[in-house]
Amino acid sequence: MKENIVGTALGAIESGLVVSCQAAEGNPLRGPRFMAAMAQAAAAAGAIGIRAEGADDIAAVRAATGLPVIGIRKTGPAGSDGVYITPTYADAESVVAAGAAIVATDGTARPRPDGGDLATLIAQVHDRLGVPVMADVDSVEAGRYACECGADLLASTLSGYTGPGPVPDGPDIELVAALVRATPLPVVAEGRISAPEEARAAFAAGAHAVVVGTAITNPMEITRRFTTALGTSRREKE
Repeated sequence: MKENIVGTALGAIESGLVVSCQAAEGNPLRGPRFMAAMAQAAAAAGAIGIRAEGADDIAAVRAATGLPVIGIRKTGPAGSDGVYITPTYADAESVVAAGAAIVATDGTARPRPDGGDLATLIAQVHDRLGVPVMADVDSVEAGRYACECGADLLASTLSGYTGPGPVPDGPDIELVAALVRATPLPVVAEGRISAPEEARAAFAAGAHAVVVGTAITNPMEITRRFTTALGTSRREKE
């Protein structure tokens, strides 16, 4: 793959906000029409890229905004055991065909459902599809592994989601800083960023770009947080 292609894609999101427009099963906003509208709103407010899931959503978002799309295909719900974020070449091919400028995939060394490995997948994406690969990782060790496998950039997306413990409340800024120190690759901060000051902290830690999803594009979850907090307050008064 030509270096100028990587440079163009990475340069397009540098120092900017990427908004993740995804809706899980059971969310009334699930579907390309709603995700395209979310992406349009994000673009109008200054987002420089969109992260989207599935060929239909990616195509709709790309057509509606013209922004570069970080494309993924999930083969299971968040927190699923094993690799579920763009695990195979067929998944990567589908998101690129839909218009993704960057393919994001699970960048850990965990077994992939087709028996393949990360290095082979990245090489296939580079050689056959001609787009850069972002490795979603959960640790510095995974970041180093993904770098060795040929990833073009890293993201802290999986931090807190692959271990046995509970998912932390806030973003893993420490991992972002550690990845910046440990590898030569650009690092994208992603995961549980819910306030502008957290995004600023990620950039201060060396992030190439910041991805924000739930706090911007998931009113169902935002409402749940309010109702949960208010319900707790009412119980405390009783």
